[in-house]
Amino acid sequence: MGMALPVYYSAEMVRAMPDDGRRLETVHGELLVTPSPTAWHQVLIDRLRDQIKPFLKRHDIGYLFSAPADISWGPDTLVQPDLFVVPPHEAKTLEWSEMRTLLLAVEVLSPSTERYDRFTKRRLYQEAGVPTYWIVDGRQRTVEVWTPAMHFPDVKRDRLIWQPGVTTASLEIDLKDLFAPF
Repeated sequence: MGMALPVYYSAEMVRAMPDDGRRLETVHGELLVTPSPTAWHQVLIDRLRDQIKPFLKRHDIGYLFSAPADISWGPDTLVQPDLFVVPPHEAKTLEWSEMRTLLLAVEVLSPSTERYDRFTKRRLYQEAGVPTYWIVDGRQRTVEVWTPAMHFPDVKRDRLIWQPGVTTASLEIDLKDLFAPF
């Protein structure tokens, strides 16, 4: 009896899978399957959205989206960042397939996504040239900041600053407020 060969998943294969409530992604053919996020995960997403969205609107930088979304840079990649910012011209297309320039990608860690977010997806975002990638760790109360050239993260514990290349304005987020109990 022979061993079954692992399946190399394309973005189209993932799109064709039934919606069973889990997040399905593929990075270079590897299928990433994660369950629904925790309540704390959702609280952090909401708090970040509340900080990022007014900044984007005030400076006309881009548009903020959240998962589920099908972001793909090739036939064997399809990811759903928790939050991401695209430039206005791409956002106006209203087609996921046209949104390829992420100005910011954010993943909030869950126990089931930590390896994917820290390694698999982080390397993909770096390869795709996403200028800023945040990994939000709600348990450690930290945010890892990554850029395409970095080999190690810049770990933030007090204040998170994002200055998109398209403006001189910067967004500052107090991490004590972000991680405050609710």
